[in-house]
Amino acid sequence: MSYISHLRGLGSGQHYRADTPMNLDPLDGRPVEIVLDLERLAFELPDYAWYHPERRDMWRFGALLPLDIANADDRRHIVPLGEGCTPLRDYSRHPLARALGLTLQVKDEGKAETGFGANPTQSFKDRGMAMTVAMARHYGLTQLAIPTQGNAGDSLATYALAGDLAVVVVMPDNTPMPIQGRVAALAARHAQIELAFVRGTIREAGALLRERYLPQGYFNVATFQEPGWRIEGKKTLGLELAEPQSSSRRWQLPDVIVYPTGGGTGVLGMWKAFAELEALGVIGGERPRMVCVQAAATPPIVNAWRSGAADTTPVAAGPTLCTGLNVPGGVGHFMVLEIIRASGGCAIAVEEDATAAAFAALWRETGWWLCPETAACFAALEPLADQGMLKRGERVVVVNTASFEKYLPEVRHLL
Repeated sequence: MSYISHLRGLGSGQHYRADTPMNLDPLDGRPVEIVLDLERLAFELPDYAWYHPERRDMWRFGALLPLDIANADDRRHIVPLGEGCTPLRDYSRHPLARALGLTLQVKDEGKAETGFGANPTQSFKDRGMAMTVAMARHYGLTQLAIPTQGNAGDSLATYALAGDLAVVVVMPDNTPMPIQGRVAALAARHAQIELAFVRGTIREAGALLRERYLPQGYFNVATFQEPGWRIEGKKTLGLELAEPQSSSRRWQLPDVIVYPTGGGTGVLGMWKAFAELEALGVIGGERPRMVCVQAAATPPIVNAWRSGAADTTPVAAGPTLCTGLNVPGGVGHFMVLEIIRASGGCAIAVEEDATAAAFAALWRETGWWLCPETAACFAALEPLADQGMLKRGERVVVVNTASFEKYLPEVRHLL
């Protein structure tokens, strides 16, 4: 924790002490983030002394994270399970990539690959939850609660169990069965894990959490409700995208990042990573165009983007294969929209039939275990090219957020 300076309200800009955990900013009810003292970090750890590329997990970024695994005091709070350091797969053979001469890559957060880290629940949520549990342990918290569309609850239960914390997971009853089953099995075997179901979406799950569990003393670690912990975990995704590739020693960002966006923590995390790398002199002021992909069934960010609104208006959730995108609204969406606009990117909605077709084609052509949310991103590539969002010769990264085996009953007919 030695380089944390303070917490800052993302909307208000108000500074808060970092020695006590908090939830939303009391001034405006919006999220807070962790601010690092990067000037002191650069002085005390010059020449990349904070960077440990020999580690095969997200903790390779050392003191650029709120807890540094190289520090003995910090290390006792961290429960490393291999998260992060995931492969960046080349897909330049994709027809659109060939046509435009793109370097098209897939950052694969799902299926493990030899020689890389391995997200233990095969989801990008493991980055945020590894940090959340570590920070909770640092602060002496013992009870955490989360509403989830599925993967975040699976991940939190896994890390909480490893970190000897109690956790309540509240999820919709239509969450994919492999995820339901895994969390239910953990709850059946371990008294410290509790699982509750609701009808509806993550919005209804959050309402039950506030009504039943927060009064019992559970600390809320829903998206953006914790004090920037999940942003810090997701930040490592952006750091990895900037890392030198192969024999190159140059840190360099993609031209475009295509990202399936529900709550949006990952968008804020990556953007924060880029700003911190620039502050350390690792990269310049360049930024990728951030493209946020949503399901047409539930498109609050796309609606706000198209209308020019500063924040989203909650929508009615619709049926979609992309359960991780079935998020009707979000307290951090105003920042997602700011980032999209600042980057020169866009938000785009994808219809269900296009997602299904892309999912089947991806499996047939690659054999990679990419999730439906990623299929939506691939379905968006041609419209993005038509809009001029993808330009000849650029490096484009699509983020795969999970393995499709977590969605298998819903997608089996497409394989």
